[in-house]
Amino acid sequence: MKKIILATAFFTVTLTAQSAQEVAKRSFEKISGYQSSISETTMILKNAQGATNTRKMRIKKREGKDGDKSLIVFLYPKDIQDTKLLSYEQIGKDDKQWLYLPALRRVKRISSCNKSGSFMASEFSYEDIASQNYKNYRYKGEAKTVRKGGKNYFRIERIPKDAHSGYSRQIIYIDPKSYLAKEGEYYDKRGRLLKKVSFLRYKRIDGVSRIVRMEMKNVQNGKSTLLIWDRDRIKAGLSQADFSKRVLK
Repeated sequence: MKKIILATAFFTVTLTAQSAQEVAKRSFEKISGYQSSISETTMILKNAQGATNTRKMRIKKREGKDGDKSLIVFLYPKDIQDTKLLSYEQIGKDDKQWLYLPALRRVKRISSCNKSGSFMASEFSYEDIASQNYKNYRYKGEAKTVRKGGKNYFRIERIPKDAHSGYSRQIIYIDPKSYLAKEGEYYDKRGRLLKKVSFLRYKRIDGVSRIVRMEMKNVQNGKSTLLIWDRDRIKAGLSQADFSKRVLK
């Protein structure tokens, strides 16, 4: 019994001996190294009454030293087909995002002050859709070890560096064995809990951890959005040209 108690104590000390930023960095490294990817994703929107609306997307991404680039193209339903969102992450600066609206046949620049707005009526904001690079946040102290749902987690608190963020702070719960994020709590500018995110499933592809299912729940309006990656290919050989603004039209 004494050995078990000592082992448990040692495990707890080990978990808490890292800074929140160190844990965030290791977590980010687990999902990095994909080079470029092409995936097909289902988006299921659910309102407060439980009614659902389904959409299909193709997502292309490419890693870069100064930030990732991504292109989201809606495939279904027909009324939003060919709507495109092009994002350029800029570490330490405001990301650049452009939205192509086929009905209007024009490209709209998403301004920094609108990043907190809903992405295509979902519970994900433009900010949520952008890359979650750990360098875009400030962190508070050490990673704390907490017990949640019968499991141990690292609990880290991060504050977006972007002054135009829709969040005052975010709490992320990370599995201490895999270093993968499992849950998160996002607080609005007034400090109230706004959203809860759940990273429901991952899979390994060529040594890289890839998300398969994630859900964003808005606790203030009762709505939620589920994302399901139906197909996913990494090291897809995409080039800078695949993310030129020319691809929007």
